[in-house]
Amino acid sequence: MITLTFIALVTLAAAAVAMSQRNLIHSALLLVASWAGIAGFYLWAGAEFVAFAQILVYVGAVSMVVLFAVLLTRRSHAELAIAPASVKRILAAIVAGGAVLGALFGAVLSTPLASAAAPPPAISVKALGAQLLGRHTASVLLIAVLLTVALLGAVVIASTNSKEDAP
Repeated sequence: MITLTFIALVTLAAAAVAMSQRNLIHSALLLVASWAGIAGFYLWAGAEFVAFAQILVYVGAVSMVVLFAVLLTRRSHAELAIAPASVKRILAAIVAGGAVLGALFGAVLSTPLASAAAPPPAISVKALGAQLLGRHTASVLLIAVLLTVALLGAVVIASTNSKEDAP
């Protein structure tokens, strides 16, 4: 129980600090810690494959895409100044977040607990890996190529200079 509490505290603390940071690189790195904490929950729950997929996809790939996007689209500090209208946006964000939180709590509280009559299907990580890298190898490779092309497209779009920026 202490381990679960520690994982929860680290995950929530990393996410909360990531939201409060003004530096996008620090926020992205703190999100990596939060995603790793979620993978820790999956390991604790006995879902090893999902935990390793979380590490590979979010901690590895998505965090690198976020960091590349932040580094390629850096703006000056003058452009990052807080506008006076940001107080209204903060209040709107708090209201929207509260609405989402209320909807999630309502959905969780209205969902009946699953009965223990039907045991979950037993599939091993090895069998799941054989399925992904057996018949579905082409699909996995196609998705990898699509994500790579999307990342390269984002780099090209972010690095093009507009006519206004030209000297």
